[in-house]
Amino acid sequence: MADCSDIKRYLANLEDERSSATLYRIMAEHEKNTKISEVYRRLAKTEEAHAATWAQKLSDSGVDAPPFCLSMRNRALIWLIKRFGVTMVLPSLTAIERNGTRSYCIQPEANDMLPEEQSHVRLLKQIGKAAGGVEGSALARFEGRHRSAGGNALRAAVLGASDGLLSNFNLIMGVAGASLSSGAILVTGFAGLLAGAISMALGEWISVRSSQELYEKQLSTEKEEIDTAPDEEVEELALIYQARGMDEETARKIANQLISNPSTALDALARDELGIDPEELGGSAWEAAITSFFLFAAGAFVPVLPFLLTSGTTAVIASACLSAFGLFVIGAAITLFTGKSVLYSGLRQVIFGLAAAGAVFLIGHLIGASISS
Repeated sequence: MADCSDIKRYLANLEDERSSATLYRIMAEHEKNTKISEVYRRLAKTEEAHAATWAQKLSDSGVDAPPFCLSMRNRALIWLIKRFGVTMVLPSLTAIERNGTRSYCIQPEANDMLPEEQSHVRLLKQIGKAAGGVEGSALARFEGRHRSAGGNALRAAVLGASDGLLSNFNLIMGVAGASLSSGAILVTGFAGLLAGAISMALGEWISVRSSQELYEKQLSTEKEEIDTAPDEEVEELALIYQARGMDEETARKIANQLISNPSTALDALARDELGIDPEELGGSAWEAAITSFFLFAAGAFVPVLPFLLTSGTTAVIASACLSAFGLFVIGAAITLFTGKSVLYSGLRQVIFGLAAAGAVFLIGHLIGASISS
């Protein structure tokens, strides 16, 4: 026999499932894309089935399910749907489903419903990227086109060098503004180079390893779901393909084919459901860290170089000129991604970089003068 806390929990779950079902029904009515509209109807049926489960648990505990009444939040969401369209409430509904999933994770009675609720969260994220089908960039990623490893590596190289140059250039100009000796400036420049490069390397290592561990856990969960609930995975994939614009029959046929083949099932779910490319999990965190270290260090060395060859005002001016040249080169390299004019991007980078360095130099000068007095 359920106690008072269980009954209170059943009532809350019943209310949540009824609310979600109602919202999905309204969304289905106002969704212009008929395929996605059908997806919402099927989601509503799932939520209604879950609501029936909680109503039965209440009945088994001797409690009648109360009549359903829309909350103020749901009334507001329905008004938004009718006034501005379904896409307006997708982020809110995704958050609601995510919170519900977290709640079900600690409720043993919800074990059978948990995979479906998790599926709803992922599916809403997919639909959120769609407007009559998944947008081009997302579709390209799902279909494996436009492999981005090379582009991302080049972008990381440019930005890593840019960070090193800008941060150390500003540091050196700040110290130079305080009128410290060339030796002190040189030590400061190398200290900034090492500190920044080590920080970048450590951050990159942690980032890559954290991403890999997260992806590995998600893939492990998907593999377990394929083994224990293949029909649910077929349903989930079919809904995702329908959200992209496929008709139900084709979507279900493709989903069945993929899940029935062990060699393609996990790969398909990883790419289409989780947005993960399994082939990209093998990257080395150490390689990323070492690369980041040297890229940052290379950029940070540019403003330091003149102080190895000369000193005083000559070194400061030479550092500023060499850094300006480096900033122009980096700005020009950025045009590989933006398609902007080389002259425009290069000069913009130089102007912003010199403006920042000038401000830091002035601040350093003021602080140095204050200390001296």
